[in-house]
Amino acid sequence: MPATATLSIPDLAGKAVLVTGASTGIGAALALAYAAQKCKVALHYNSSQAAAEKLGMTIADKGGEVFLVQGDFSIAADVERVVEDSAQYFGRLDGLVNNAGGMLGRVPYAEQTEAHYDAVMDLNARSVLTASRKAIPWLKKQGGFIVNTSSIAARNGAGGGAGLYAARPRLSSPM
Repeated sequence: MPATATLSIPDLAGKAVLVTGASTGIGAALALAYAAQKCKVALHYNSSQAAAEKLGMTIADKGGEVFLVQGDFSIAADVERVVEDSAQYFGRLDGLVNNAGGMLGRVPYAEQTEAHYDAVMDLNARSVLTASRKAIPWLKKQGGFIVNTSSIAARNGAGGGAGLYAARPRLSSPM
């Protein structure tokens, strides 16, 4: 049986990367992947503290450096604090992975309210803008990067009352 190749990206070693929404799912996989490249990982979570702590221990047990930071990404001040605390903890920020988000319930268009719209946009779009804007001064110091993730809902239309979540914008442009 052939040996499996292990991805190695030496240029990432020692870089400090903040992964938002990193306690579960795609974010957790990304946090592990960056840690495997010897990045220092700021692992953001909102309500999944136990999962974040478990993931943080997994990274630390493998010799990685990890910083756990809690924040509600529907609140701009929390987003700013998470970015700043992460950068301050490592003394730098080389990468930002905007992954935090959520559907916030399946609500048919005919039943959506302005409050629901605001909540979905604050969590899924405004947080990307706020985190990116706060991170850019740090990222420019080292020529850092921003990665924005999205859900499969963006491709399949997220039927059954999730249209607003699927339609949320994801920013993608140079710093």
